[in-house]
Amino acid sequence: MGFFSTLLGIIGFGIGIPLGLVIGFFFFIYSKPDEVKDPMIRPIYELDSDALEEVIPEIPLWVKHPDFDRVDWLNKFIAAMWPYLDKAICSSIRGMSKPMFAEYIGIKVHDTNENEIVMETAIKWAGNPNIVLILRLFSLQIRIQLVDLQIFAAPRVALKPLVPAFPCFANIVVSLLEKPHIDFGMKILGGDIMSIPGLYQFVQETIRKQVSNLYLWPHVFEIPILDASVAATKKPVGILHVNVVKASKLSKMDLLGTSDPYVKLSLSGERLPSKKTTIKMNNLNPIWNEKFKLVVKDPESQVLQLQVYDWDKVGGHDRLGMQLVPLKVLTPYETKELTLDLLKNTNINDHQNKKPRGQLVVELKFTPFREESSKFSSQLDGCRSMVSRDERDLQDDFVGGAGLLSVKIQGAASVEGKRHSNPYAVMHFRGEKKKTKMVKKCRDPVWNETFEFMLEEPPLEEKIHIEVRSRKSSRFSFFSKESLGHVEINLGDVVHNGRINTKYHLINSRHGMIHVEIKWTVA
Repeated sequence: MGFFSTLLGIIGFGIGIPLGLVIGFFFFIYSKPDEVKDPMIRPIYELDSDALEEVIPEIPLWVKHPDFDRVDWLNKFIAAMWPYLDKAICSSIRGMSKPMFAEYIGIKVHDTNENEIVMETAIKWAGNPNIVLILRLFSLQIRIQLVDLQIFAAPRVALKPLVPAFPCFANIVVSLLEKPHIDFGMKILGGDIMSIPGLYQFVQETIRKQVSNLYLWPHVFEIPILDASVAATKKPVGILHVNVVKASKLSKMDLLGTSDPYVKLSLSGERLPSKKTTIKMNNLNPIWNEKFKLVVKDPESQVLQLQVYDWDKVGGHDRLGMQLVPLKVLTPYETKELTLDLLKNTNINDHQNKKPRGQLVVELKFTPFREESSKFSSQLDGCRSMVSRDERDLQDDFVGGAGLLSVKIQGAASVEGKRHSNPYAVMHFRGEKKKTKMVKKCRDPVWNETFEFMLEEPPLEEKIHIEVRSRKSSRFSFFSKESLGHVEINLGDVVHNGRINTKYHLINSRHGMIHVEIKWTVA
């Protein structure tokens, strides 16, 4: 019974659907639509009260209330008058703004290649202020009035250093390029005492002299704008000499009951890659005696991080232990040997730090830079042709020795490739290659990237080669790299002057330039 009912259901379903579609098609084709009658439109005054109440919500506000009105006429008026209004408005704005900008035409802005903006202008101000000073001497009152004040000055204003925090500069430094002229009248008890013969010249000269002693260049008046902690940029102040001597009683990490240790060392607050010792295979008591030099920027807060790892051929390297050494415990120029107990982590409350993990022996020495050496050598270099041979030898001895060479590639200008302009800079020095980030689709890139080299002796006869290149975003393409120009900088001038900050014309570039700042600091 179930089989026949299922069979009949399938047959009925298969016949019913086609039959229904055919009948519906014939109804759609041969049926006639009803005629649509146009609605009857009558004026509002012919409607009765009921019909009028139904349409009131649809009536616009400008019909129901006389204080609403349409402004189509204004649109038409403006469309017709705009060609004339445009010229009239522009002419009025130009006429009002021209006198205002004319007051600032005398401002001169200097390009100094430094991280600053220097402006020079002339100030001329005249007025009749009402400044009254009353002096009381016992029962006598003396009234002093300042009148007809005039000030003529030529200030130089420097906004420096420029920082990435609003208002984008840390200090305002003001100085005068020439002695100012200040003219005024002074009345005492109604009489102008400046008309007394000789007194006017004496007062004028006294004021000019006092102001000049305070603010005439090179004397400056500095106004701090940002907090020193915000504006300060930490600079290298010395070198930390680290000798990783040895380790003992290290943990057994390998299956054969041994380890393959090496040491990583770095300074806190630095983004530079960590220094590494060599790997001592199968050794729980390794001896390295390997020396490293690290650049120190803040010996009061920086910490030397020492981490001992077990090298593994496959997978991550296991940390055997670590230790921290604050630099403030070191005495400058003195070598200090430390035997450090290795810990699991820096949490002193962690019970795992009570487990012995071996010891690490290091020798540390902090050598501050001799800041005065750069100034002294710069002064001698200015009169190098006037000194004797013995004095020249003295200068060469003074700038000699180990030091830090700091190269800051600030940016480039007017660099453009034939196929693409995605510039980056590549620097070669003593076999090392340093590279800045790439700036896409730019002819005037800004990098502001610094590279540091620890040298055992001054690079008097050496050069740095810097090349600006462009690379396509897609690496898998022909002509992916292109040279935009290069420059070679003689480091002898840097050693004798202590610092250079110059824009160089790029060789093999039509208009390209690169801005480089190089410092040599003697340790």
